[in-house]
Amino acid sequence: MSSRPLAQPRATAQPFVGCPMKNPSSLEELIESLRCLPGVGPKSAQRMAFHLLQRDHAGAARLGQALGRSLERIKHCERCNTFTEEDVCELCRSPRRDARLLCVVETPADMLMMEQAECFQGLYFVLMGRLSPLDGVGPKDIHLDRLIKRAEDGVVREVIVATNFTMEGEATAHYIAELLLARDIKVSRIARGLPVGGELEHVDSGTLAQAVIERRSLQAAP
Repeated sequence: MSSRPLAQPRATAQPFVGCPMKNPSSLEELIESLRCLPGVGPKSAQRMAFHLLQRDHAGAARLGQALGRSLERIKHCERCNTFTEEDVCELCRSPRRDARLLCVVETPADMLMMEQAECFQGLYFVLMGRLSPLDGVGPKDIHLDRLIKRAEDGVVREVIVATNFTMEGEATAHYIAELLLARDIKVSRIARGLPVGGELEHVDSGTLAQAVIERRSLQAAP
């Protein structure tokens, strides 16, 4: 009777147990910082961070320096509330503007869009937001006290409300109109040549110009 070697049991692969790879803390901080930008999620922020560090050191340095200078120098115009490096912005200082017309917009981007449309020769007031009770944004947060003071300066003859045609923008326009009409100040609203729910920043200049030309007067609620 022949003897056969006993079969050896097969070795089973053991799962690798190690420490998961982590990014350096400074890289994680950069990624988290980039996520503050609108529309930028974790993956997008990570791609931006890797691109800056791997392929564009000079661009990363410029970005950091520009952000630092902006935070140090940029402030709000004392008259219109937009961003500026001076106490009063260049547009508010211009003698070519019609100070009798005051256009109220939500953001500096909306103000820039109005200027690009070349349909308005007056001055502006930038709210830096819109009323949104669900988000905790009230009248004080959009500087309505400053707007009223500006409208009552004895020079302004008409306030044109050019907030966006969103629910919040419409509510803001109605609130502003009620405040100003109670003070016997003429108030108008840009026409609905703009799409319902649309934002000025994304509207072509021709549509915006027509909306300003066809603006309508607002009346106090009965």
